Amino acid sequence: MKQPKPVAVFDSGLGGISVLQELIRLMPQENYLYFGDSLNAPYGIKSTDEVLALTLKNIDFLLSRQAKAIVLACNTATSAAVTVLREKYHQIPIIGMEPALKPAINKLHGRIVVMATEVTLREQKFATLLDRYRAEAEIISLPASGIVNFVEQGITQGPELEAYLNEIMAPFHTPKVSGIVLGCTHFPFVKDSITKALGYEVEFFDGAEGTAKETQRQLHNNGLETDSTQPGNITFFNSNDNPKILSLCQQLLNSKKQQVL
Repeated sequence: MKQPKPVAVFDSGLGGISVLQELIRLMPQENYLYFGDSLNAPYGIKSTDEVLALTLKNIDFLLSRQAKAIVLACNTATSAAVTVLREKYHQIPIIGMEPALKPAINKLHGRIVVMATEVTLREQKFATLLDRYRAEAEIISLPASGIVNFVEQGITQGPELEAYLNEIMAPFHTPKVSGIVLGCTHFPFVKDSITKALGYEVEFFDGAEGTAKETQRQLHNNGLETDSTQPGNITFFNSNDNPKILSLCQQLLNSKKQQVL
């Protein structure tokens, strides 16, 4: 069998499962390893050096499991570590993420909110992206790391989450926004709750589909695709050894894919 080694998917916790969903949809025949660093989540409020150190440690673990490619299913880890990782592990594809601002700009005008973690919003990678498009729309950065804590507990709706979202979304009741870029892989799981807090329908954009397509392209270009025609295996690992975490991983994987563009 050609290239049965797994594709590794890494996130600071459980949010990257939204990207894993898209990878499986696009390439169901591949084997996958998923590692979530829930013990140290959220990454979005840590220093860049802390995020880099944690990411390097966890990628070393995935490579020890014979991963043939690494998907950084975490905007924060990508912002802090992707350049270092590509220099250190140049022998395999390293696929990162960035907020899906380009698709939003290409489709919408007016006010666009980019929801992400503090680290993602403060790093040069996002500043460069913002500079490229700031003349084409009113782009508003919204730190929302608190969402990560809710998703890590399996909370995607309910009064506590609603109270948090009501507070941070209040400035966007009037005037309305045209779209929201979900710049953290945890956020698609609470899309419905964000809409409820806004009080009106809005278009959402995230980077999961684009990241999955880029992963497929990288596997093809590097001759790393499997030739299996059967569904692949999915193995979950987490730095938090609580059995409930692994159960929650499966629960989120089986949840209905949020409809984002």
